Amino acid sequence: MSSGLLDIRRIYFEAAAAELPRGKEVLAKFPQAQLVEVASHNRIDEVYGDETNVNRWVRIKREALVLGVKKTLAARPNGRSADFIAPSTANGCAMACAYCYVPRHKGYSNPITVFANIDRIEGYLKRHAAKQGVKPAPNECDPTAWVYDIGENSDCSVDARISDNVRDLVTLFRWMPNAKASFATKHVNRDLLDWDPQGRTRIRFSLMPQRDAKLLDIRTSPIAERMAAIDDFVAAGYEVHVNFSPVVVRDGWLEDWAELLGDLDAAIGPAARQQLAAEVIFLTHNRELHEVNLGWHPKAEELIWRPDLQQPKRSQNGSLNVRYRTGAKGEYVAALVGLIGERLPYCRVRYAF
Repeated sequence: MSSGLLDIRRIYFEAAAAELPRGKEVLAKFPQAQLVEVASHNRIDEVYGDETNVNRWVRIKREALVLGVKKTLAARPNGRSADFIAPSTANGCAMACAYCYVPRHKGYSNPITVFANIDRIEGYLKRHAAKQGVKPAPNECDPTAWVYDIGENSDCSVDARISDNVRDLVTLFRWMPNAKASFATKHVNRDLLDWDPQGRTRIRFSLMPQRDAKLLDIRTSPIAERMAAIDDFVAAGYEVHVNFSPVVVRDGWLEDWAELLGDLDAAIGPAARQQLAAEVIFLTHNRELHEVNLGWHPKAEELIWRPDLQQPKRSQNGSLNVRYRTGAKGEYVAALVGLIGERLPYCRVRYAF
């Protein structure tokens, strides 16, 4: 267990989840935890949907765990990071990044929920990938494999400290000739180095200048530690990409990105460089999350809530998002992509927006 990141003292569980083998394993791992039976993993008033939890947000993330059953299984088409978003084996996170979109959808404290019906999720993925057949043509996700993002709503490197769900998926994709798994992470978990993925799992280490990470990437592994892990994960059989995300525009932002790119170049060897690719994602923020953040981390909002640089955009669910202004944002994107081309000429930019 990662010291300080997780100290599970209370487990909210669905009865059906506790009866499954994976549920029993998770409960046995935390024998001292208080057990609280709930009717549904996503209807826990004490945890979800209560903005007053902002005062104890981090404590809930560290001490609470939810154990449930994933009832709806679907692979949603994506087309950027992955061809499909796989059914979640977990959601929520022990980390507390100030810009994270998940809290605005799933509750403001949002600790980790582990889904115990991993066998059903695996079976669904095997059938879904088999139905796709051979990938007919290369795309920005991958030239030959159908890519499934297995960690859209959680950080798999942290999830792996709680259950074997992630390890089971890495093993599953090892033997799938037409598909590979993918997930982004801000946490270095070296236990994953022993899993022998044989190139069928892509890890995307999220990176940003340390000046930004200090304020925004709360409870995550340091940026230098993430970069230092890349060679080891490549040697262990993972495909390793990087996410330059989120890119925050401020005074001196491009100079700090130039320094980061130089540090990354110095941190990795030939094998990592040969297969490196990047996603570039500029910050999108949300008014509701902004208001919540003001209650626990107002300094972060000075950096990421910039009405002078941003414009509103109404999302499909009716929320008010803000992003950098049209026109100016195109210039920002071009500047950073150009800088990547100069400093990391071997690094393919898979997409940037």
